[in-house]
Amino acid sequence: MTISRTKKLVGVTAAAGILLALAGCGSAPDDTSSTGDASGPKVEGFTPCIVSDDGGFNDKSFNQSALEGMQKAADELGVKLKDVESESANDYAPNLENLVAEGCTFIISVGFKLSAATVESALANPDIEYAIIDDRADNTGAKNDDGTDTGDGKTDAPNIKPLLFDTVQAAYLGGYAAAAWSAQSGVNSVGTVGGIPIPPVTIFMDGFIDGVEKYNEDKGATVATYGWDVAGQTGQFTNNFEANDDSKQAMQTALDQGVDVLLPVGGPIYQSAAQAIRDTDNGAVMLGVDSDLAVSDPSVADLVLVSIMKRIDTAVYDATMAAANDEFDVTPYIGTLENEGVGLSSFHDFESQLPKGLTDELDALKEQIISGDLEVTSPSSP
Repeated sequence: MTISRTKKLVGVTAAAGILLALAGCGSAPDDTSSTGDASGPKVEGFTPCIVSDDGGFNDKSFNQSALEGMQKAADELGVKLKDVESESANDYAPNLENLVAEGCTFIISVGFKLSAATVESALANPDIEYAIIDDRADNTGAKNDDGTDTGDGKTDAPNIKPLLFDTVQAAYLGGYAAAAWSAQSGVNSVGTVGGIPIPPVTIFMDGFIDGVEKYNEDKGATVATYGWDVAGQTGQFTNNFEANDDSKQAMQTALDQGVDVLLPVGGPIYQSAAQAIRDTDNGAVMLGVDSDLAVSDPSVADLVLVSIMKRIDTAVYDATMAAANDEFDVTPYIGTLENEGVGLSSFHDFESQLPKGLTDELDALKEQIISGDLEVTSPSSP
């Protein structure tokens, strides 16, 4: 389905007038100026906007990556984007209302947790185009055993484009690399701790653990895992996406189990992992998620073996450019190894210390996953 929205600003303005009175809560959008080519967008009055989840745009992870992708598009188009941060879940709906009132014509919600608020906003504003990261916005249509609504795979509003990532594929490679590193060190133990048990988090953990098992199978090794049971879909979580004492304690508990490679999955909680590793001082390393953490936060580069990347910036850039050129399409985007929507970063300073032949083995596994010879999947795969 393709939605054409050229010259629909009258409808947007009307909606903005209705919602302005409701927008007393949440953050005021920031205008971010840009300079681009003179051609500009094909859509008259195109105004791209983005709202973060409660991790904020300085999370060195998916919120920041999303903002960078939209900023790149805005720069090239020569338009101003509006961005607004959420400090808590209570800000999601008001922040979206504020963006509507500000005349936004294309709005991206960053993250699973904004799903319900995004659906509500999209249904109320059918002339505005939306995209959401890490969620199908399919909150109704099926029921859990307890009777609550659960996703049925069908987006609940006709003007939302899901931006999804089959991260299990890249995480599988990360798990294999982590196992190889730990086996080489003689520790033979790796672990993972998630932020909140939601699909965009657990999909990393699934791939990581399965990748370790693949290494053990191929090498006849016995690298143990901590923090996640793929079969039971249960494990260790900080229960937040914050770099706080609870998160540090969860990371310390993992290190106390003897792991020397740790995968923290949940935006800023990597900071807690880094602090726990430095305090323990046992030579442990960690894996980054979403962005290339060694680049986005050089202060922890000496601890980051490799990052499991989701090219959120590219997906956001492409969706923004399509909307600007009147080519908005609500067909879900799914990032894979094949289309380079997910993948591993460079090993950076650890490159020279890797087990012999590891990068060739990872390349071979990647090709097997892309060809379908090796099936890598997760209950949370899109």
